[in-house]
Amino acid sequence: MEGEKYLSIVVPLFNEEGNVEELHRRIISACQKIGGGFEIIFVNDGSTDGTVKECKGLTPLKLIEFRKNFGQTAALDAGFKEAKGKIIITMDGDLQNDPADISVLLKEMKKGYDIVSGWRWQRKDSLSKRIFSRGADRLRKIFMQDNIHDSGCSLKAYKKECFHDLDLFGEMHRFIPALLEMQGYKVGEVKVSHYPRIKGVSKYNWKRAIKGLVDMMAVWFWRKYANRPLHLFGAAGIAFSFLGTAILIWMAVARIFFSQPLQGKIWPVIGIFLFLVGIQLFVSGLLADMAVKNYYKARNSTNYSIKKIVER
Repeated sequence: MEGEKYLSIVVPLFNEEGNVEELHRRIISACQKIGGGFEIIFVNDGSTDGTVKECKGLTPLKLIEFRKNFGQTAALDAGFKEAKGKIIITMDGDLQNDPADISVLLKEMKKGYDIVSGWRWQRKDSLSKRIFSRGADRLRKIFMQDNIHDSGCSLKAYKKECFHDLDLFGEMHRFIPALLEMQGYKVGEVKVSHYPRIKGVSKYNWKRAIKGLVDMMAVWFWRKYANRPLHLFGAAGIAFSFLGTAILIWMAVARIFFSQPLQGKIWPVIGIFLFLVGIQLFVSGLLADMAVKNYYKARNSTNYSIKKIVER
């Protein structure tokens, strides 16, 4: 659509032949009812079926083609960088999300949220996928504390400015709301529809679950200690060194004052080991602290986010 864009619809696609034409039609129908300029961005993530062929007959459409399969996070990142709309909507390409729910997200966003995440409160996935997701959600609530029910739902709405300083890697697309909340953006959630997959096969498997768990731990660390890694490593290093020193002092007292033989005992080795581990952790904290400072300096950014400046 010509003119200023209000909405950018970003959809990663990987082997979604048979779904893209109907999805495109539904997106256009939903956006026309909302009104305002919009654009549709499909990101082909190395599909090996007829997905690209189907996309080439669709209009209006901006199609981004990857040389190979790089993953959903990379596909979303590419879409975000190309998006021109004030509001960016993301969704899956398998027709399990309903484009008609875009209006629901926008209505919730008017309450003052920067991000609104969909909640598939009545999921239509297989039992195994629901079990995996439920376990992942419980772990996420422990580590992420992002106060949303369904981080795995791809149907989300974001203000464009959310992505000015956000770098996405690995499988971190599930944690975008948590990453943005760390920067001070306001995150909301609303119930949306969910439908069973009719064509194609699910791309979710145990490998993605493991990658997601690893990325969850990375985000947890970044959330808690990105600005102060020395507090984590330094505190652990001091604790280990103190414990190791205490054991060595105890061994020295036992040998000097109570004439207890140390030959064949493992405690001196444990004491030295803990002491050295403590020093190594403390030094690692110092190096991480310097690396974080250089990271922000190289990006010409800060470890805080300013919403606005008012001068009277």
